[in-house]
Amino acid sequence: MIKRKADTVLKVSEPAPLMDFLIAKMGGMARSSVKQLLGQRRVKVGNAIQTRHDFALKAGDVVTVSSGRGNSQLTHPKLKIVYEDDDLIVVNKQPGLLTVAATPGSSETTAFSILRAYVKKQNARAGVYVVHRLDRETSGLLVFARSEELQHYMRQYWRDLVTERTYIALAEGTLNPREGQIRSWFTEDKRNAVVYSSPVDDGGDLAITNYKTLRTSVDEQYSLVELHLETGRTNQIRVHLASKGCPVVGDRKYGHGNESSPIDRLCLHAKVLAFIHPVTEKTVRFESPVPKEFNRVIL
Repeated sequence: MIKRKADTVLKVSEPAPLMDFLIAKMGGMARSSVKQLLGQRRVKVGNAIQTRHDFALKAGDVVTVSSGRGNSQLTHPKLKIVYEDDDLIVVNKQPGLLTVAATPGSSETTAFSILRAYVKKQNARAGVYVVHRLDRETSGLLVFARSEELQHYMRQYWRDLVTERTYIALAEGTLNPREGQIRSWFTEDKRNAVVYSSPVDDGGDLAITNYKTLRTSVDEQYSLVELHLETGRTNQIRVHLASKGCPVVGDRKYGHGNESSPIDRLCLHAKVLAFIHPVTEKTVRFESPVPKEFNRVIL
């Protein structure tokens, strides 16, 4: 019987770039060979796969180099992995892609189906589980769990785990005031899947959004708005901006759709997501760049 070669585990004693550390610790390995290890996703810092050669190591970090051929890489134009460890996968989703199929048994490609195929290439028994969702036309950051137990835990304690959740929207017109808080009560009409907002408590669910106008176009036709959610209600940002008379550009449900949009999409992006890692109990923070087309409209 052939014994499997053990992984190489290295302890970091002083700060250093990952590339320099591996060259020094891996028996004089060439830079090209180290880059290959990183490209094959065979290097972990802690329990997270790391592919950046300039990643800044800290004293006390543990670097593990896998002895195998490494994990398969995800190559899909609509989905990119920004973080991966033994417990979670964080991705950046492009517009036009559902988080999960709208109906059971659907053959439509979704973020979930793409990730499921990806993890099963590594391990046929592996799975991924949806923690939260983004609308089809909303781009940005999404989290998936690697176990059903972790999925249930994160869903149950999501509001306690999340420390920062920031969106960027391209809105019609200009908000007055330019910065503030929107509080209202949401009621969803199940028949047409539309959410209605009331400025007074009518028995619905309280929704709170803090917003700040970053820039406004010269003709004041569009505004780039940063939004922080205190609650996570269905369509919260879209409903709240529409209630201010400044719907999200391209919003067919609560705004004017493509009639007023210079971009063929709903202009909403999940930019920042920070949360307490449910296993390590350390805060992790991820940021996705504002879509270039948003900035082109606002200039």
